[in-house]
Amino acid sequence: MRVHHINAGTMCPRGGRLVSGSGRLFARARLVCHCLLIESDDGLVLVDTGIGAADIAEPARLGRRWVRQAAPRLDPSETALQQVKALGFSPGEVRHILLTHLDRDHAGGIGDFPRAKVHVHRKEHAMAVEGAPSPPRGRYVAGQWRHRPDWQFYGDDGEDWFGFRGVRAAVDRSGDILIIPLPGHTPGHCGVAVRRGDKWLLHAGDAYFFHGQLDARPRMPLLLGLFQRKGDLDRATRVANQERLRRLKCDHGDRITIVNSHDPVDYESCGCADRPRRSLGPEKTE
Repeated sequence: MRVHHINAGTMCPRGGRLVSGSGRLFARARLVCHCLLIESDDGLVLVDTGIGAADIAEPARLGRRWVRQAAPRLDPSETALQQVKALGFSPGEVRHILLTHLDRDHAGGIGDFPRAKVHVHRKEHAMAVEGAPSPPRGRYVAGQWRHRPDWQFYGDDGEDWFGFRGVRAAVDRSGDILIIPLPGHTPGHCGVAVRRGDKWLLHAGDAYFFHGQLDARPRMPLLLGLFQRKGDLDRATRVANQERLRRLKCDHGDRITIVNSHDPVDYESCGCADRPRRSLGPEKTE
């Protein structure tokens, strides 16, 4: 199974090393929207979609406050849509979108692939789309699913996977792509695990924000930690899941690579550059 790592939206908030963990104090930091494009037997599968073309055409819909604080580049070439094309595929070949959750910097591009089935945890859809329970004001951008996607739901039922419960196969029943419940950041937040031979790649979404959080002695830049705390809807549950990820890395790091959505260190550890390339060189593909 071939996996392409793409950055579908660079964000440059103020804070320097208080956000990124290195660099000058008053410099702009750099965060990414780390998405996966998987070549499966059932067509292309996107894990998250980053910031979409419609978001770039109308930045106000992302929320002026969020745009001011996150300072996204809003570069059309960074959208998943354009990067799928740059890799030589047609957008219509994207058959499935697996969302870790429905925050604006993860679900922005679903409208760019209107024929795809959009897989999301039922609890996430209930809060973000149905408003039951009501989400925090301004949390989600309803315009990102105004086109009425072909939603595909999953719940808490499933099998065990390295101690994680409620895990189920996504897309088909081969078990090569798994949905891993990791609630806390949002009610239906999930990770996505992809089998590559006898090893796994686990995209943990926003279950953690900084690579140092999975170290034996966790570390986190001050401002990034405050931002993460502010975004958590159930911090205790998110912290507990982060601890489980830390144990997973410690016990099975030789078999499982764990990455998150926004850390450029995680992204670059996969051999990725900032901008998409038209070749399928080793830096883009696994």
